[in-house]
Amino acid sequence: MTDKKGCEYCLIVEGAYLTEGEAEHALRDPFIEDWVEQHGHFKIHNMDDIQVTSGVTLGSLGVYMIDERVFEISSADPDRPLTEHKAKGVAEALRRQDMFDEINVEPRDETSVTD
Repeated sequence: MTDKKGCEYCLIVEGAYLTEGEAEHALRDPFIEDWVEQHGHFKIHNMDDIQVTSGVTLGSLGVYMIDERVFEISSADPDRPLTEHKAKGVAEALRRQDMFDEINVEPRDETSVTD
């Protein structure tokens, strides 16, 4: 039996976005809109208050282009990597938002695009 404890996970997503910035907006905008509906306003420091799934805030996620229209979404905080359970929670939240065509959870490569 392989021990996956300590293994970091990420999401590989595909969508009609040409840049990291566009994909990042696609990730964040629905959650920010929900926040504004609930709280009436949004300030940039609220990024760390918006829960995507249990234990994962919107501000803790980074988006990195790995191929044309293909992006990695992973933890931008090296002290709080995405576990498989958290990555699956983020994937489910993104599927509900319907901003990406394909969403897959995968173990993160040691030679990731963020290193």
